Formats: sequence, structure tokens, C-alpha cells
Amino acid sequence: MENWLEKQEKGSVVYIAFGSEAELSQDELTEIALGLELSELPFFWVLRKRGPNELPDGFLERVKGRGVVWTSWAPQPRILSHDSVGGFLTHAGWGSIVDGIQFGRGLIVLPFLSDQGINARILEEKKLGYSIPRDEQDGSFDRESVAESLRLVMVEEDGEIYRNKVKEMSGLFGDRDRQDRYVDNLLGFLQSRKRIRERN
Repeated sequence: MENWLEKQEKGSVVYIAFGSEAELSQDELTEIALGLELSELPFFWVLRKRGPNELPDGFLERVKGRGVVWTSWAPQPRILSHDSVGGFLTHAGWGSIVDGIQFGRGLIVLPFLSDQGINARILEEKKLGYSIPRDEQDGSFDRESVAESLRLVMVEEDGEIYRNKVKEMSGLFGDRDRQDRYVDNLLGFLQSRKRIRERN
């Protein structure tokens, strides 16, 4: 894994992971794979399949050298922290959002369940992420929209706002001292409220 990442240009790789809950249908898996292929970008895809779904015929041969499909657990923060990674195609789960922003990686979002849709909308409003367009009737997406979204956020001039905004916010999300102060302040507040209640 790290050997492959070391060989890639700085900021060129798209990291793809959809968490442990999302189960891709065969159509979704196919369109994501073919979208990655169409994008012509290097990618590292953590694909933890839970079912009979298969990658498109010949996909692995066609992307050999340019893309990696990793089928077991992967250390997401370690991958995202690697200099070769520039973007993150994610389901917009909160933990993944924090990881992506912390390392200043351009976010391309494809929500599947629960709070992910709301998270994706908030990211879009703040220009911190770009949602892959879906069909308004049936919620489907296609390979072209996957490829165009990836290229927009990763390399196109129009996507610079997403790259810049997420880097701007990485200072906040990646600042351990500030996060520790927030936790200390919260704990101090809770302890003072407890003392006040005990006195009353």
C-alpha cells in the first residue's frame, strides 16, 4: 500500500472509502468503478464487499498501475495523511468527513444512508465538498457524473474553491491544542454546573 502511494505524484491520488455500513448494489459498484476509470486519475479504493457483487469485467487490468482496489481493512487516517493523496471520495459519514478535512483533502461525497445526506448538503453549502449528482427521480448516479465530479475537485480550475476551503478548515480540525482546549472548557463547564446543582 505505502509503496504504491510513494510512487504517485503529490496530491494526485483519490482515496475512496464508503465506511462499514454502506452496501453498494451491483449498479452502484459498476458505475463507481467505471467512473474511476473514466476520470483517468490515480486512485486507492478500499472496497469491502459484502455480497456477490463484482467489479466490471477487465476493470482491474485496465487500471493496473494507476489504481489499487484494497479488499480488507485499511488505516484511513494514515492513507489520508500521505502526501500523494489529494482527494477523498466518501459516503459523508461524520468520522470520514473529519478525517478528510483534518488532512486537507478535497471531498467528493456520495451519501448512502441516515445522516450522510444532511452532512453532504452542509459540506456543499460551505464549499467544503462536492456531491456527485444523482437522478432526481430514482436517486441513481452514473459513471460520467462520478468521473466529472472527481476531476472537478481534484484538478479543474472550477474546483479550486473546494480544495482551498478544505485546506483552510484543516487548520481548525487538525489543531490538537485547540481541540484539547475545547474539551477542557466543556469539562470545566460541566463540573461547575454539577457544583451549582449540588449546592441547590
